[in-house]
Amino acid sequence: MSQMFKIALPDGSVREVPEGSTPADVAAAIGPGLAKAALAARVNGEVRDITRPFEGDSELALITSRDEKDALDLVRHDYAHVLAEAVQNLFPGTQITFGPATDDGFYYDFAPAADRGPFTDEDLPAIEEEMRRVIARDEPLIREVWQREDVRAFFERTGERFKAEWVMELPEGEPITMYRSGQAENAWMDLCRGPHLASTGKLDPQAFKLTRVSGAYWRGDPKNPMLSRIYGTAWLNKKQLDAHLVRLEEAAKRDHRRLGQEMDLFHLQAEAHGSVFWHPNGYLVWRQLEAYMRRAIDESGYQEIKTPQLMDARQWERSGHWGKYRENMFVVPDEVPNTEEEGPVITGDAQMMALKPMNCPAHVLVFNQGIKSYRDLPLRLYENGSCHRNEPHGALHGLMRVRQFTQDDAHIFCREDQIVGEVRAFCALADRVYKDFGFTYAIKLALRPEKRFGSDSDWDKAESELRNAVIEAGLATEEYGWEELPGEGAFYAPKLEWHLTDAIGRTWQVGTIQSDRVLPERLDATYIGEDGQKHRPVMLHRAIFGSYERFVGILIEHYAGKFPLWLAPVQSVVATIVSDADSYAQDVTAKLKASGIRADTDLRNEKINYKVREHSLAKVPLLLVVGKREAEEGTVALRRLGSEERQVVMTVEDVIAMMTAEGTAPDLR
Repeated sequence: MSQMFKIALPDGSVREVPEGSTPADVAAAIGPGLAKAALAARVNGEVRDITRPFEGDSELALITSRDEKDALDLVRHDYAHVLAEAVQNLFPGTQITFGPATDDGFYYDFAPAADRGPFTDEDLPAIEEEMRRVIARDEPLIREVWQREDVRAFFERTGERFKAEWVMELPEGEPITMYRSGQAENAWMDLCRGPHLASTGKLDPQAFKLTRVSGAYWRGDPKNPMLSRIYGTAWLNKKQLDAHLVRLEEAAKRDHRRLGQEMDLFHLQAEAHGSVFWHPNGYLVWRQLEAYMRRAIDESGYQEIKTPQLMDARQWERSGHWGKYRENMFVVPDEVPNTEEEGPVITGDAQMMALKPMNCPAHVLVFNQGIKSYRDLPLRLYENGSCHRNEPHGALHGLMRVRQFTQDDAHIFCREDQIVGEVRAFCALADRVYKDFGFTYAIKLALRPEKRFGSDSDWDKAESELRNAVIEAGLATEEYGWEELPGEGAFYAPKLEWHLTDAIGRTWQVGTIQSDRVLPERLDATYIGEDGQKHRPVMLHRAIFGSYERFVGILIEHYAGKFPLWLAPVQSVVATIVSDADSYAQDVTAKLKASGIRADTDLRNEKINYKVREHSLAKVPLLLVVGKREAEEGTVALRRLGSEERQVVMTVEDVIAMMTAEGTAPDLR
């Protein structure tokens, strides 16, 4: 007689099923509609194949397309699986490696046959068609458990040397899952932990698109072979795909690298790979942001400091960063002896220094100067701190991922009874800032990672304090996208993350606050308590912009270069129609500048339509056109960037009054 398992469902009901039953059986027993809609199952909190048998009494939640995040992860994983099968069908001799889901799709890395060469974008249409044929065959995706040696032998026999290499690094004796595409003995197979949909036919053949091909080193190491990485985007249905493609088209128009060039904001070049050359216009935007943030921190009781770029490696050892972050740090010897014949010589016992990748250890050193009392807390130290991180060349991306960057970084040293209040105050400050720039946001709590410093009791307290602060602030709600993220905290602290949504619906993780008891302990930070004894402060790491470079890039794309007037590097251009108005145009520009308005004059001997088009491309918010009539009447013809209204004739005084009011930065009080 078979054993019966109790399966608890989300509505509180319990069903008994015989041993060997699957979530698909439960779905079918509930109703044919659910059986058709169910894509996978969450069994005791773990997402699994819907056809995988229960192993005992279980809690079950069936995943359908309504569970969009889980459903998208599943289908994107399956599209990658189908991509790999399609490529090997079309191009025998191609070796497969790995292909994960991504935020908007999937990719798979391939080693093309030696006689073929790398894949190119021209190969994508044919691969897409073969993927649709694989989907149309509706082959079941069958999970099989193998032993490691059997998997290695299979891949060596089939010429898959990359898979054979990888599988031998998995723990010996650990069962390994393989997925077979179909019942046939020679069916296509891949090493995969799963889960997968029940069959390829569960995918919508019109809901994906292959987008591009790039190179990628095996396992990310430049010493290893170069592979062909094929990217795709994938969704639950064609409507979602079409909407995404429209967003991609809009995102291309907003690309901060292209707009940065058109607006003469910055440039990047190989002589300083990963660092930004700011032009006058771009640095004006930076300065406006810097001034804005200084007003914000001054209003909130922060004290601004400045700390060194280069610090002794022993400090990074004490903080724990040397062991956890060494490969991302730029390291130099403290002293380089010199010989005339042989040039610089670095001796083996030279003390090492490192450019700081973050500001926090330096801020502890400032805190440690002098004796601090409980009455001095909270102490809020702020720095526009320049940092350096040795990011791989392939990871660099415009302003979004750089090697040298400046953070709006602050650290709040406080007593335990002050933590929740300080986090609540930061939430309020972040809310004002993000709303000033037109963003909505979600707040997420990143919890302890597997590898971490500090005791479980300290992590329990830190996570609880951050959670309670958000609850008390009324932000732990569906409206604010509240979510807890297991395992995604820093190695020394949990953190709250602010995920901004921009004008075209993309999200950007920007602000953060972390509750840290580890660094004060490692760097021996203390204050004298009311009892006259030494105590450890808690250190709250916090930033709102994140980095100025990345935040400027996000703003360029959010506004499509059309900055609000207070932030625009050039707020207005006075452009002449005829040369007879040159003197008047210069007078108008002088009056604008005297009123604190950032203005230029365009006296070129070009047609006014050409000037309008050029300044529109440069995203100048206001164009003041002047000719003979305007010079005689003391007026200007005002054109607004992006406005379809006809130009408005105004007096210079009225324009100055309007621009002064409109061009004032947001009030942070």
